[in-house]
Amino acid sequence: MKLHELRPAKGAVRGTKRKGRGTGSGLGKTAGRGHNGQNARSGGGVRVGFEGGQMPLVRRIPKRGFTNVFKKQYNVINVEDLNRFENGTEITAEFLKAEGFIKKIEKHGIKILGDGNLEKSLTIKAHKFTKAAVEKIEAAGGKVEVI
Repeated sequence: MKLHELRPAKGAVRGTKRKGRGTGSGLGKTAGRGHNGQNARSGGGVRVGFEGGQMPLVRRIPKRGFTNVFKKQYNVINVEDLNRFENGTEITAEFLKAEGFIKKIEKHGIKILGDGNLEKSLTIKAHKFTKAAVEKIEAAGGKVEVI
């Protein structure tokens, strides 16, 4: 058996219910909505999160902290991850994006962290570096350029 030959077992899949198609269908006339009431009407029903007038759960739970709108967002990369590139490669944000290493260049650019070891000699152009990262890049014979 191959993937394209897979089928559900006989009787496992029911046909879709055709609502409002006559009394013989079992879902004619009111089409399963009952008689009158809020949900029987077009556009009827309550909004998401409405609990019948009771204070909604979202408003009952305590609120904590705040969101700092001035927070800096960087793509964070460890020096260990840069071992995949060849010696002498110039690494920039655009290069990393083109290689599929990062999905998008964050608002404040790229920050290189010093986790792991670097065996390649690379020229790295980034917006921020940690002290450990600079030491490891230069120890491997590479160059650091702050954009």
